[in-house]
Amino acid sequence: MPQLIVLPHVELCPEGAVIEARSGETICDTLLTNGIEIEHACEKSCACTTCHVIVREGFDSLEPSEEKEDDLLDKAWGLEPNSRLSCQAKVADADLVVEIPKYTINMVKEGGH
Repeated sequence: MPQLIVLPHVELCPEGAVIEARSGETICDTLLTNGIEIEHACEKSCACTTCHVIVREGFDSLEPSEEKEDDLLDKAWGLEPNSRLSCQAKVADADLVVEIPKYTINMVKEGGH
């Protein structure tokens, strides 16, 4: 069973986490099932960027992203070449190391009030 290793995130996962993941399940669902409340404003329908993660290890084991995901990722805060929407990226057989960015596009907008 592959592992999903989550790097520390100040609010969502201060200590980081090592999670047993199921192949074929999305990164987002794996995080949520294990108590890491990653934002997913569009209810995982590939319509926003709030569940954006950066895959630090294991990126090549993921299925390639589709055009709709790529278009949305262009709007994500802190975009990197190995960024994915966690609601679209399904765990394969390899371990993954993911970083949840410090901000989402919603947090950046809301932070200015």
